[in-house]
Amino acid sequence: MGLSKRERIIVLVTLLAVGALVADKFVLGPIMNGLGELKAERQKVLAQVTKAKGLLQQKQLLNQKKPSSFVSLRSDMEAESQVAKALDQWAADARLTLTSVKPDRMTGGEKGLKEILFVVAGKGSLDGVAWFLYQVETSELPIKVKHMQLGSTSAAGDNMSLELRISALYVAADDKSSPKQPQPKQSEKTNEEQLL
Repeated sequence: MGLSKRERIIVLVTLLAVGALVADKFVLGPIMNGLGELKAERQKVLAQVTKAKGLLQQKQLLNQKKPSSFVSLRSDMEAESQVAKALDQWAADARLTLTSVKPDRMTGGEKGLKEILFVVAGKGSLDGVAWFLYQVETSELPIKVKHMQLGSTSAAGDNMSLELRISALYVAADDKSSPKQPQPKQSEKTNEEQLL
């Protein structure tokens, strides 16, 4: 039985439509899904690469700031002097008025690290207070903020009062490790020899 031209066209169009549906379901669909997954995976890998680059930059910055670049304070007077100078400089840079800076030495062991507390009070703009705190936190001096209290001295909140307790560490000199002078002993021996 022969098909008419019209029937052949209908069968051909039907076969093409079924073939297109089968190709879409089993070929194009998985390819498109795979492309979508590849795009998502690419975005994830790019985010990881960006994060890794950021970590490498942080590592390079930390390597540039070697521990030897940190200031080492060797006595209570040196610690008190350097921290007070730094606080004055940071306050001047931040246009902050320091109303008081009071050092308070902590009693501790005879050697090793000792601590000096500084009670700092000041007034200034919010930007000035923020800049001052940034300078304290990023300083190379061995200091840290132990307590902070902020207040507003105006109704608009543009004038701030600041009270900080800052801890500074320094290396205490060991009195026992100071070398004894052998000179007096030698002079005693020479006196004994002279008497004999």
